Amino acid sequence: MTNILIQLLEEKGVLLADGATGTNLFNMGLMSGDAPEMWNTDEPAKIRKLYSGAVDAGSDIFLTNSFGANASRLRLHGAEKRAHELSRVSAEIARDIADQAGRKIIVAGSVGPTGEIMQPVGELTHALAVEMFHETADGLKAGGADVAWVETISAPEEYRAAAEGFALAGIDFVGTMSFDTAGRTMMGMTSADMVKMVDEIANTPLAFGANCGTGSSDLLRTVLGFASQGSNVPIVAKGNAGIPKYVEGHIHYDGTPELMADYAVMARACGAKIIGGCCGTLPNHLRAMREALDTRTMAEAPSLEEIAAKLGAFSSATDGTGDNEPGPRRTRRSRQKDL
Repeated sequence: MTNILIQLLEEKGVLLADGATGTNLFNMGLMSGDAPEMWNTDEPAKIRKLYSGAVDAGSDIFLTNSFGANASRLRLHGAEKRAHELSRVSAEIARDIADQAGRKIIVAGSVGPTGEIMQPVGELTHALAVEMFHETADGLKAGGADVAWVETISAPEEYRAAAEGFALAGIDFVGTMSFDTAGRTMMGMTSADMVKMVDEIANTPLAFGANCGTGSSDLLRTVLGFASQGSNVPIVAKGNAGIPKYVEGHIHYDGTPELMADYAVMARACGAKIIGGCCGTLPNHLRAMREALDTRTMAEAPSLEEIAAKLGAFSSATDGTGDNEPGPRRTRRSRQKDL
C-alpha cells in the first residue's frame, strides 16, 4: 500500500512541512536543559498548541515532539524507560490534531540522533542503536504516526541503523542529515555521499534531504548538490530561519517571514519536494512560506549568487564536494510550475 505521504505528494506536487519544535516550546516556557518530550505528558495543552500552530499556518506535514525520545537521551533525565511511552503519546496528540484539521495532514514521528558516537569511532554498537530506533519508532507507530522522520543525523552508520530500526517497527520513514561543517555533516558526509547512501540502503526512505545546519543559503546549496546527483527519491529542505544571534540573554534567529518565503520558493526551484523550516521557524514564517508556494513561481534553479543575494552569504567557500569548487557543477534547467 502506498504511504499517505507519497499519495499527498502526488496530489499536490510539493508539500509544506512544519517549523521549529524547540524554539516554539522555549517561547511557551520550556527551560534550557529540560527534556521537551516530558511535556507530552506534563503539558499536553502546550504540545497541542505547538502542533496546531503548524496546521493552522498551512503545513501539510508536522513533526511530533519526540526528537529526543530515545533511551540514550532520556537517560540524562532518569527517564530511559519512558522512550516508548513518550513517543507514543507525542503521536497520539498529533493524530488527534491532524484528524480534526478538515484536510489531509501527515503526522511525522520525529526521531533525533541517539546522542552517542557509533563504533568504530565511539562506543555505541550497531545493534544497540537499532534497538533504540526500533523502540522509538514502535511507540510512534502505536500512537498513529503516518511516517517516522529521522533528522539532524551526521553519521551514515547512525542513518543506516535508524533505517533498520524503522524496518523492524514496520513504519516507512523520511530521513534528513545536518550539513553544518563547511558543507559536510559533522562526520564528513557530503551531499553526494548521502545520495549514494540513500540509493543503496536496503530500507529506502520515502524522501531524504537536509535540515538545520547553518543558514538557509547553505542548505539550498546542499539541496542543489542532491539534485545534481539525479536520484528519484524526493528531496527535503528544512532550513533554519536565518542565523542565530544572542540577544538579551536569548538565542534569536534573524530570518524574517519574507526571507523564509523567498527560501521556500527557491527551495522548490532547486528541486525540493518537501519544504519546511527548522530552528527559529515560527507559525508566522510558515504562513509566509505557504502563501509564497501557492502564489509565486521560479522557472529555473537559482544560481549560487542569486541564493546569496536573497538569503545571505554562505558560511563556507565550498559545499564540501570538491577541493576548490564553489558548489556543485550543474546546468540551468527549466522546471514546470509545481501543482
